[in-house]
Amino acid sequence: MGEIGLVMIIGLIVLLALGVPIAFTIGLLAAVGIWMADVNPMILPQQFIAGSSVTSLLAIPGFILAGEVMSAGGLSRRLVRVAETFFGHLTGGLSMSTVAAGTFFGAISGSAPATTAAVGSIMIDELEDRGYQRGYAAALATAVGPLGQMIPPSIPMVIWGVLAEESIAKLFLAGIIPGLIAATGFCVVSVLYARHHGVAKEKRATGKEFLFALKDGIWALLAPVVILGGIYSGMFTPTEAAMVGVLYSTIVGLFLYRDLDWKKMPSILMSSMRTTAVIMFIVAVAYGFAWVMASEQIPAQLTQALLALTDNPIILLLIVNLMLLLLGAVMDNISAMVILSGVLIGLGQQIGLDPIQLGAMVVINFAVGMVTPPVGYSIFVASSISGLRVETVARHIWPFMLVLLGVVALVAYVPAITLWLPATFG
Repeated sequence: MGEIGLVMIIGLIVLLALGVPIAFTIGLLAAVGIWMADVNPMILPQQFIAGSSVTSLLAIPGFILAGEVMSAGGLSRRLVRVAETFFGHLTGGLSMSTVAAGTFFGAISGSAPATTAAVGSIMIDELEDRGYQRGYAAALATAVGPLGQMIPPSIPMVIWGVLAEESIAKLFLAGIIPGLIAATGFCVVSVLYARHHGVAKEKRATGKEFLFALKDGIWALLAPVVILGGIYSGMFTPTEAAMVGVLYSTIVGLFLYRDLDWKKMPSILMSSMRTTAVIMFIVAVAYGFAWVMASEQIPAQLTQALLALTDNPIILLLIVNLMLLLLGAVMDNISAMVILSGVLIGLGQQIGLDPIQLGAMVVINFAVGMVTPPVGYSIFVASSISGLRVETVARHIWPFMLVLLGVVALVAYVPAITLWLPATFG
């Protein structure tokens, strides 16, 4: 590996260890790489602009804003109520209701922290009042967060689709089965926990209560149908679907549920703009970093180094997944995806891994990172909502982590898990 490659890799490790924000780290290293390569420095701002100007990235602010509006407009609260009428009377029913609500909200927001915030703000206190430990309740809210990145629409899937130049619609489909498997696993954990701790069953909802919850929540339940149905029927692209989601959630929140009013809109817009700005800034500077890496052929060299370790695809997949899980625990997942995309795409081609399976594997590994200390954003969100220390939440997260790691293994070694739906409907 050349001098520039060594400087960039060592610099990345050192700056991250010193706590320098990832966006500034990769922006600085990109500038250093350009200077060392003695090329026109104007290339760097051109790459920054190119990185933030990809049309498909317009879906990101749309899905972020749609999730914010839906949460403020009462859709998440109604999803929880519908889930309770379905599952509340079963063993571990309220815990399963939390999983179901997280699954539905994940099909709206596309974000792990947003899913944790929307569900946790409603369910953590409710679970504690019904006999669940508060630490378990916070861990459950943390665990359902990654469903927002697996089940479409998914913001990380959009970013990977742009980086790998793959179909975003197919990547969305690839995440559905892994997301549903994870949700099923969380329900199994819910039942086992309730039996072990003697949590009482809730009263079965009456027919009248069921119909009321269904009638009141119908517009919330239709949100993912409108968004995903429009994409896969060909009515609109994922980017257009994000804007449709914003319009739909605004109309429902303002005029049907009336939980939303115009006075809330400025704060909602500012919150979504802040989140979008952070993501887009990271993507922009990471494009510059990735350009320098590619120009120095560093991804190809790293790929060859990995292949030199072993030519066994099973072992290689194990190494790659362990690397992704480790990086997901210490890095922002969007930055990591942009930085590693060249290496991972090249490696996938070398071992014959389908690009859609590779994309799903990367996104799901980094989704697990959202619940893994020290950089698991969903843990910090649940900690803030519950008032518990991060270590307390982390102590209760391990049964859900086992489920998520099982999903990672299935995605890596059973291609049909991610490829059947794209092949059938893509």
